[in-house]
Amino acid sequence: MSEPPVVVVVGGWASPFVTRVCIALKLKGVEYEFLQEAVGKKSELLLRSNPVYKKMPVILHGGLPVCESLVILQYVDEAFPVPSILPPDPYRRAVHRFWAEYADAKLHTGLRTMRGMVGGDKADAAEQVSAALRQLEEALAECSGGKPYFGGDDVGFLDIVVGSYIGWFGAAERIAELPVLDEATPRLAAWASRFCAYEAVRDLMPDADRLVEFGEVLRAALAAAAANASSWP
Repeated sequence: MSEPPVVVVVGGWASPFVTRVCIALKLKGVEYEFLQEAVGKKSELLLRSNPVYKKMPVILHGGLPVCESLVILQYVDEAFPVPSILPPDPYRRAVHRFWAEYADAKLHTGLRTMRGMVGGDKADAAEQVSAALRQLEEALAECSGGKPYFGGDDVGFLDIVVGSYIGWFGAAERIAELPVLDEATPRLAAWASRFCAYEAVRDLMPDADRLVEFGEVLRAALAAAAANASSWP
């Protein structure tokens, strides 16, 4: 009998938070088993592994759960140290962590609003996302030092975090009919093309059209769940 996998990823293919974990593991050359969560549901394994937030992704490394995508990325970098995805210099590591937190804080909700997953004005959300990307355009110039990636010559931690949203940039543009990456962020647009073509990334980056279809399925599943909940006395 074959040995069970040392690393298991619990999540959904469409989630940017799950995508970034898979990219990091592939970049490290770590083989893993992917357990796909059903749309609109949470498995017993997920709930047991992340009882506080009850969210994906979760990785199980030797049976031990690690939760929250940014925490997972840093854990993966320490557990599988070659190649490193965080800069060796403590200050640069702090800067990259700062911009990673910024990207998640500014992009996630704005993109969800543009997709109609949460309430709010789509045009306002598009402007908030564009403003955040203009800031990240400047961060790319600062962090890369004129090299191809946030990480310099190679893809690193911050590339993985920001890059995990690229598929949803295109999906949000199609759904909201509003631009995301545009002429105000030429450096970031060129970086996005390089990132998606990168060997460890290209097979894991979700296609925008497929994400649009997924969004419709998810909205229907959530609406059905809400209707079933409201039917109880």
